[in-house]
Amino acid sequence: MSSVRFLSLTGAAATLIALTSCGNPQTSTPATPEANGSPATTSQTTASLSTATDQQPDVDYMTTLGLMKGHLLVAKELLDQGKPDQAEPHIGHPIEELYADVETQLPKRNAKDFKPTLTTLHDFVKSKPNAPKITTEYKAAMQGIDQAIEALPASVRQSPDFILSVINRMLSTAEEEYSAAIANGKIVETIEYQDTRGFILYANSLYQNIADQVSQDYPDAAQTLESSLNELQNAVPSATPPTTPVKTPEEVSTLTQTIQQTSQTITPSPS
Repeated sequence: MSSVRFLSLTGAAATLIALTSCGNPQTSTPATPEANGSPATTSQTTASLSTATDQQPDVDYMTTLGLMKGHLLVAKELLDQGKPDQAEPHIGHPIEELYADVETQLPKRNAKDFKPTLTTLHDFVKSKPNAPKITTEYKAAMQGIDQAIEALPASVRQSPDFILSVINRMLSTAEEEYSAAIANGKIVETIEYQDTRGFILYANSLYQNIADQVSQDYPDAAQTLESSLNELQNAVPSATPPTTPVKTPEEVSTLTQTIQQTSQTITPSPS
């Protein structure tokens, strides 16, 4: 996996976090709305930054789990296509690159350790790629991640501000992977392309959880978010890369930035 960066937009505060592989948050630098050229009162800025700081551990946690889900989604597509050799890295990456980022948090959040389940699935795909039990193990692995996600309070998981922060982090990762996959107008890194698809698929799935609420409260923003997410998903139409990229890395970057900027117009509800 190439080095990537997550861009988190929480309310009116933007947080840039550098990452290595598919996770490992290293630094976080909040930017005020004034720094981005938009006016805000001191109280508004303070409230936004406070919200961003309070949410950050949950956003980090959920983003890591979301990246795991993205890997497994594309792995399942590849398994269904009879390509276990291509599916295997996408099952291995959650274990090798991401699990350490949530491992110590699971007991603190009263969530069950699901690494053994991921490892069992990985072992089956490597040693017995045609075993019927892979289907069962895959479901168990996804359930393990879902249970870890459900350790977050429902009020957090249903918050548009929170979900959009996670989506933006995931899409920044997808953008980096897509850029790494393409050279000279051709897709040269299949795994990175597949990573992109998996992350966009799950980001789109996450948005569906808040789509009705965003549409009701912010109809213009909702239209922009939905159309941009759909365009991103169309850029990676299947787990098998197209002969010619559907979109350039610059076009994917523009769509990602549109979603991130639109997200800034959706502010947290007053507590």
